[in-house]
Amino acid sequence: MKILTAALAVCAGLTLTGVQPVQAAPATAQVLLSPASGPAGSAVTVSGTGFKVSTSGTVIAGSTTFAFRTASNGSFSTSITVPAAATGKLTITAKTSSVQASSVFTVTAAAPAALPPVSTAGLRFGVATSGGPLASGELDDVSRVAGESPSSILFYKDFLQAPPIAEMDAARARGAVPLVTWEPWAWGGGLDQPAYALDRITAGDFDARITQWGQALAAWGHPLQLRFAHEMNGDWYPWAEGVNGNAAGDYVQAWRHVHDVVAATGASNVSWVWSPNVPYWGSTDLSGLFPGAGYVDVVALDGYNWGTSASWSGWISPQDLFAPGIAQLRSLAPGTPILIAETASSEAGGSKPAWNTDLISYLAAQPDVMGFVWFHMQKEADWRINSSDASAAAFKSGLAARRAS
Repeated sequence: MKILTAALAVCAGLTLTGVQPVQAAPATAQVLLSPASGPAGSAVTVSGTGFKVSTSGTVIAGSTTFAFRTASNGSFSTSITVPAAATGKLTITAKTSSVQASSVFTVTAAAPAALPPVSTAGLRFGVATSGGPLASGELDDVSRVAGESPSSILFYKDFLQAPPIAEMDAARARGAVPLVTWEPWAWGGGLDQPAYALDRITAGDFDARITQWGQALAAWGHPLQLRFAHEMNGDWYPWAEGVNGNAAGDYVQAWRHVHDVVAATGASNVSWVWSPNVPYWGSTDLSGLFPGAGYVDVVALDGYNWGTSASWSGWISPQDLFAPGIAQLRSLAPGTPILIAETASSEAGGSKPAWNTDLISYLAAQPDVMGFVWFHMQKEADWRINSSDASAAAFKSGLAARRAS
């Protein structure tokens, strides 16, 4: 009887065990990211469910870890930062001691930083770069180095080239006025180019091309500066008097002819820039080269501080470089705006940072000087604004000081 009772008890126990409810399996852990994409360095909220309850855990993003603690229901939420070096698809994993789950964050390219604006200061800042207005990367770099975007962009075309509408569009898109240096020669042809002698220009040999330019500029319709046949008081271009068969008086006649042909097309949006080199011993006197007030809207100077970068040169201050020429321009064209159309300094022979500061301060103190254009190129010397960190810092500070004055 005892044996039977025990057997029944064992059977009953087995039966009871069989009808007890089975515990539900733990929920599958999940991780959500908000946002799920963005540039490296982004702040991301990592949320999780289904983890071990009321315990500490770790979020792993690349080689970086972030701690979190789950709530009593196994959920958590924490903020992390996507590592600065992350690229492509970044797996972000959250785990506690026995549970883990992952999600993927897509690293996108960072939005480019906004460029500093064009300044409205009375002394405007312009630039010439190797690639001209179409080289947006070069111009972006200049804007960041200078702490402001250039208000004009200088570039060069010869008599064989078509009107530079694409370049002018690119300059205008950046908020800059195109400063087109139009050179009456064929690039690479040297100083002796009889076909481009000044009397041939006056005689009308190039009227078809000049008219084409005038019509294109008129149709474009936006303000531009046209700097025709610059540095005419030197002897290094075939449009200078005394070279290439040119005689005294030929320059003025050629200038007036080109001006009148362009004006006849209705290109009233063109501002004519007459731009000699800073006068030097032996240069042609400016008085015989000036076309007259009715033919010129802006008078300009080109001048560089070569320092000791050349055998014939020495360090010269901005005031000593420009003051004599500015005085002559004021005498020739009273009341006409003055532009420094090309300038820069070498590093050799003195302090370029101090020169940069002095240049901007000196020009800003001249009420009739409308602006200056920095020749930001590494050519005969390293003329670039950022030829050294100290040069770049001084230039940027100098522009900022004149904005604040």
